[in-house]
Amino acid sequence: MNPADIAQSVLLAASSDVSLFALFLQAGWIVKAVMLGLVVCSVWVWAIAVDKIILYSRTKKAMDRFEQAFWSGQSLEELYRSLSSRPTHSMAALFVAAMREWKRSFEGQTRSFAGLQMRIEKVMDVTIAREIERLERRLLVLATVGSAGPFVGLFGTVWGIMTAFQSIAASKNTSLAVVAPGIAEALFATAIGLIAAIPATIFYNKFTSEVNKQAQRLEGFADEFAAILSRQIDERA
Repeated sequence: MNPADIAQSVLLAASSDVSLFALFLQAGWIVKAVMLGLVVCSVWVWAIAVDKIILYSRTKKAMDRFEQAFWSGQSLEELYRSLSSRPTHSMAALFVAAMREWKRSFEGQTRSFAGLQMRIEKVMDVTIAREIERLERRLLVLATVGSAGPFVGLFGTVWGIMTAFQSIAASKNTSLAVVAPGIAEALFATAIGLIAAIPATIFYNKFTSEVNKQAQRLEGFADEFAAILSRQIDERA
């Protein structure tokens, strides 16, 4: 190809509409479906991220408030009465579950001390598992989008490139004006896949770390509270 033909091809490519919206409209229906699916996943990822940021912030503040009240010297009975009348989460739920089992054993017609320590620990373990499940809800979506997003976008790219080469073969024209739009719209699918996958992976790692931190706080409090109740059981037995 002589320099004149190259210059003409560049001018034709520059005159073509290669904006992002135009690339989407020019894509085949399979590539469009991939792009739309990835855009929906990206919006879903950000919605989950905002929800989790708010949830973890509230949970951390609730734990701080409860620990402040628990170690303030207030009696366990008063704290239990103030918390048992309303729905609780995280550390407060752990405390209420353990105290409820404690009161069932001591306020029944027959006091049962045998196995009380084990029952309280079991109740707290179940409550911790329930709270962790609540904190981890929908994190699997982030992991799925983070791992599968680039491959879905790559599928759209491969399909788009195949379509572009078929068009080149049909037109028997290999000029830049013919090749560039098809390749650009194909690569656009991979770009959207990365836009969806990168934040999903970052948020998943961040939120998993946050869940582990809060789970450790719950387990630490459960061990401390179990020790307190164990001393009281020994005193009353």
